[in-house]
Amino acid sequence: MNSIKNKNIAIVGGGPGGLTLARLLQMNGAHVKVYERDLNREVRVQGATLDLHDESGLKALRAAGLMNEFEANYRPGADKMRIVDKSAQIIYADEGGGEGGFFRPEIDRGPLREIMLNSLQADTVVWDSQFVALEQQSDGTIKLEFKNGTVAYADVVIAADGANSKIRPYITPVKPFYAGISVVEGAVYHSATASPRIHQLLNGGKIFAMGDEKTIIVSSKGDGSLVFYTGCKTDEFWFRESGIDFNDKTQVFAWFEQEFAGWDAIWDELFENANPVFIPRPQYCMPLDQTWEAQPNITMLGDAAHLMPPYAGEGVNMAMLDALELAECLLSDQYTNIHAAIAAYEEQMRARASEIGAITLEQTASLHSPQAIENMVAMFRPEE
Repeated sequence: MNSIKNKNIAIVGGGPGGLTLARLLQMNGAHVKVYERDLNREVRVQGATLDLHDESGLKALRAAGLMNEFEANYRPGADKMRIVDKSAQIIYADEGGGEGGFFRPEIDRGPLREIMLNSLQADTVVWDSQFVALEQQSDGTIKLEFKNGTVAYADVVIAADGANSKIRPYITPVKPFYAGISVVEGAVYHSATASPRIHQLLNGGKIFAMGDEKTIIVSSKGDGSLVFYTGCKTDEFWFRESGIDFNDKTQVFAWFEQEFAGWDAIWDELFENANPVFIPRPQYCMPLDQTWEAQPNITMLGDAAHLMPPYAGEGVNMAMLDALELAECLLSDQYTNIHAAIAAYEEQMRARASEIGAITLEQTASLHSPQAIENMVAMFRPEE
């Protein structure tokens, strides 16, 4: 008898991790609701494409019985990658389509979310539900309060609410530390006509441009747009103290021209033609040795549990693997109660996150070092 039989489970956050968990639990007869702050499922899904790894993201999709849908929606060729210098000279090109564990197929966030939503029972996701607070009740249930004034009750609550998780503080006071890099994210719609030179260089895949201890990462999307991320060493609160209005393209472009002085004019295409809303993102990482006492009926997954910078491409993969491992623990006959299942899941999750976090911090430092290009090329050509 698994520990969650006849229990009501609330998952807060409808990203890939939360939806994967909902699917895996529902497949096994669990009562699940997902509370998502987006107004509805039509809201535009932001961010770059996701490359799913065989041992994590794809493993979770296989367990969820969704590989056929994934194969119908992923983007063959989007795993192509070019490493270039600040003059946009191609130093290394990977044509993608690697075999076995090296095959890391790319899918846009929107289609992945649709696959997940379509796999769930009707009304599983409760939209427009921005979490505000929770309270343990005398009968052992948890009361959840949302910004729109609604409340819900559950026997188990799982935080899948990302980097700025509002549930994490109910589990642990441990906070992330600043990783030394700030990113500015932008998007160019209709990139073939809006930024043709970058579009051509991108070639339907990804660009990693490095130089002067800075990065520009560009990613194509299936809807004809591209997203890009600059990476620079800054103070933690640079985005506030700089005085830049990130909704003013002129100001952001002026900052870019100064900060990336000496970079080829081709990169100007990104800023000249971008959607006028830019998002500054200081990068944070959870302490690699974080620990906490398992709660009897609350746990967390993904960035809420082990936030780290994006430079190793592990974020979504970690979240989906968390979902798989948490589902396995909650559904297992091995644990006598939910508390024991949560404790077992959290122990293995923290160990894995610590290992991947160390690799991610190493990669972040490497990409923003004077030897960035040589280091990255060496990763792809280990024999040299």
